Amino acid sequence: MARPTKTRRVCCLPETNLFGPLNRRPFDGSQILMTVEEYETIRLIDKEGLMQEECAERMDVARTTVQRIYISARKKLADAVVDGLTLKIEGGSYKLCDGDCDHEYFHCGRRRRQRQHRNRI
Repeated sequence: MARPTKTRRVCCLPETNLFGPLNRRPFDGSQILMTVEEYETIRLIDKEGLMQEECAERMDVARTTVQRIYISARKKLADAVVDGLTLKIEGGSYKLCDGDCDHEYFHCGRRRRQRQHRNRI
């Protein structure tokens, strides 16, 4: 029996959660789904320049977990860009860092969006 998925700490939700090519025919339903925690690893490692160990500390998971999430996120980004598909960010197993952590340390530099999230397995 598999272990239950541990919720990952996420600083903030993306301002926009749907991305895609502008010169494509009307949306045909094909899209790639990226979880919120995959988005968070891209934000922390690629945008903020953190090492995987620092990212793992902020998300409250093991470094190997961050590495696995990050590899999955990079693959999805590459598929969306190379194949011209729509990328949608939603779902996952996460908790927003809202009141339960040091906001100065975990501050993402943007106003937090309050949005309902669902835990998915």
